[in-house]
Amino acid sequence: VQLQASGGGLVQAGGSLRLSCAASGRTFSSYAMGWFRQAPGKEREFVAAISWSGGSTYYADSVKGRFTISRDNAKNTVYLQMNSLKPEDTAVYYCAQYGSSWLSANSVVEVWGQGTLVTVSS
Repeated sequence: VQLQASGGGLVQAGGSLRLSCAASGRTFSSYAMGWFRQAPGKEREFVAAISWSGGSTYYADSVKGRFTISRDNAKNTVYLQMNSLKPEDTAVYYCAQYGSSWLSANSVVEVWGQGTLVTVSS
């Protein structure tokens, strides 16, 4: 299984970016997907997740109302639309594939993609 993230870059505060993550290797539509991020000197943290159908989504409080996760199962791709970006959103963003279709407190990430760097300037 491979997850290829793209779309990172440099943006001014208040701007927008859309990250994409293309998956290959197993049936994409069977698995929940997520985005995590790791800022310099900090631990990796959860950002957002989406169930296999897209019917359920979850967000960290810090991004709720600004970020939107979505997926296109026909294209084997998950997206993260990031609006109203803040300097504190600066991090390497990682896409992830869970080991289940639905999400619960026990859901575990099975596959990590490589990161894409998002830098938000003030």
